[in-house]
Amino acid sequence: MTWQQLICHTTVEHQEVISGALEEAGAASVTFEDAVDQPILEPLPGETPLWDQLVITGLYPAEDDLTALLLNLELHRGEWGITELKLEQLEDRPWVREWMDNFHPMQFGKRLWVYPSWREVPEEATDAVKILLDPGLAFGTGNHPTTALCLEWLDGENLTGKTVLDYGCGSGILAIAAAKLGASTIVATDIDPQALEATQENARRNALTEARIFTCLPEDMPDQTFDVVIANILSGPLVSLAPTILRYLKPQGRIALSGILADQGQAVAAAYQNRLEEVQMAAKEDWLRLEGTAQVSSN
Repeated sequence: MTWQQLICHTTVEHQEVISGALEEAGAASVTFEDAVDQPILEPLPGETPLWDQLVITGLYPAEDDLTALLLNLELHRGEWGITELKLEQLEDRPWVREWMDNFHPMQFGKRLWVYPSWREVPEEATDAVKILLDPGLAFGTGNHPTTALCLEWLDGENLTGKTVLDYGCGSGILAIAAAKLGASTIVATDIDPQALEATQENARRNALTEARIFTCLPEDMPDQTFDVVIANILSGPLVSLAPTILRYLKPQGRIALSGILADQGQAVAAAYQNRLEEVQMAAKEDWLRLEGTAQVSSN
């Protein structure tokens, strides 16, 4: 089947009316893309992650007549903030196969490999610690630099027999990595119930029992401290939740924080450094990871 796509550049305040018009015209799908490379990570539950400047694309069968839709959009161009509008014919290609080919086994550190179900870890990776993870709704597949920074850090830590907290677990990739690397007890928490479901489903797919990773909402967290705490969330919540996150860290426990843009590093460090020693920063592309060790006295 061949397709055509209608591409519309606009701003976030007009996304609802434009996407509604595309859907009413029979779009097989409507997608949103960032027009100016503005980063957005994990949205709050019920929110749609949208950028200030948007590219909205409607996908239609090639035989559909979109004249009326184009006229409607042209008529409202100024009112709906449309700065560019174009119709493209798409080459008949195996789209699903091309999408799947974009996801391949990825190595993090010396041992960790993350791979999708339709690919295999390279045979030469004889000592690999393997995590099966297909792209899904919950944030965290290893593709984003923040997730990569956290996986590399976990790979470099001695987790054997350690207790680990994954604060803001998303897909559960970090909790699963901790389990595969020998942690004895793992708790994964997130404000989004869908993330908790994704974590348990991904754990099952990695042959981990439900009891291996305990999942809960933050308000249901067990009253305990952990040898290792890792949080890959946004810098704003990292700052505001610093007292809460630090409360779960044992004296001399290890912590890693990510989801931090380069210009946000100082603010996050300031929220944690009075309770940590050996604080270090690592960078990947425009993102940072903060790591450190809890002081002997946590009071």
